[in-house]
Amino acid sequence: MKIVMFGWEFPPAISGGLGTACRGLAEGLLANGAEIVFVAPGAEGPASPPNLRIIDGLVLPVDESSEALRETPGILERPAGVLLAPYMTAGDYRERLSECGDDRYGSDMYDEVVRYARCARAIARAECFDVIAVHDWMTIPAGMAAREETGRPLVVHIHSLESDRSPLRINEYIYGVERFGMLEADEIIAVSDYTKQKIIDQYGIPGERITVVHNAALQLPPAPRRDVQEPTGEKTVLFLGRITFQKGPERFLEAALLVAEEDPSVRFLIAGTGDMIGVMKERAAAAGIADRCLFTGFLEGADVTEAFAQSDLYVMPSDSEPFGITALEAISQGVPVILSANAGVAEVLQSCPCVDPEDTECMARAILDILGDDDRRRRIVRDGLEDMKELTWSRQAASVLECYRRAADRAGETSLLRNGG
Repeated sequence: MKIVMFGWEFPPAISGGLGTACRGLAEGLLANGAEIVFVAPGAEGPASPPNLRIIDGLVLPVDESSEALRETPGILERPAGVLLAPYMTAGDYRERLSECGDDRYGSDMYDEVVRYARCARAIARAECFDVIAVHDWMTIPAGMAAREETGRPLVVHIHSLESDRSPLRINEYIYGVERFGMLEADEIIAVSDYTKQKIIDQYGIPGERITVVHNAALQLPPAPRRDVQEPTGEKTVLFLGRITFQKGPERFLEAALLVAEEDPSVRFLIAGTGDMIGVMKERAAAAGIADRCLFTGFLEGADVTEAFAQSDLYVMPSDSEPFGITALEAISQGVPVILSANAGVAEVLQSCPCVDPEDTECMARAILDILGDDDRRRRIVRDGLEDMKELTWSRQAASVLECYRRAADRAGETSLLRNGG
């Protein structure tokens, strides 16, 4: 089966979990015999997965005779020149456009989505494929344009929703794109039962139209673990994610203050960037724990592995986490986790402790209890590894491929009916 995928990032150039999930899924699909054309914005840098060529090109449609379109086995990544990135708000887009000063880009992010859809139409016209897959709201118009051009079935893969990202200020345009895309999709995939239920409740999509396929984790390179009984006796608690409301950094900091009051030796490693980074630094200073908090900025690759190696506990305090691949990565690196009760990954890591993210006292108590119990920390990791032992991208991709096949089969039946077959 040949799939054309529309995404917005692909490792090594990523800004969050979406790119990581797309890479893992692509590798898993390859292992199951699929062929993929992955369309990504401004892709650059060396390819890490096998059979993937990353090409940077800003002009579409591309000449079919171009060297850039020489296919390699497996995945061909054909970039489309776009400025918009995952998780970006309208304000973020305007700020980035001002910094860029490039007239190749749309005047606002909605123009950019339309422009990307035009690119998608041109690519679809030039390709032969069985299924169209899209991976977030920004690519839904692209997928629908490709389907309109070719008649191929559309699979909408939901990694996060507008109500996850901006629960206090829902962007009605984005919500509308998400809902229309799911209503029109031939198949819908959600990354968790948690997300599936939100789609049912908030978008009015029948549950029988939604298939849940959990994410897996890519294998991180191992890093030497420091001795948890080092002479200083200090323990380190890790926050790893975007510093934005959805991820709960302010609750992490509130819990950190409570922990520090009881145990001043605990350090807090806050890895990531986002619109709340300045506020978080100010709050840490105002609370008198700035000397216990290290803000690292955005981490990727070996730096993520090193952050896990330096940590005794990973806390995911998200307000709403559709899945949460970083929790799987933490467990695979030997780091115990505390999960938000609003995290899809809890459906997989069923043995890991969960807390209400709004109850920072409970979160702080859980942190202190786990840091003070070496046996429990080891048990959380051991049981977590058992929870995820069957969770591989090859296995998960096989389930995704089954959705693609259903969509293709249904489209074939519809075509036969239309043609009197």
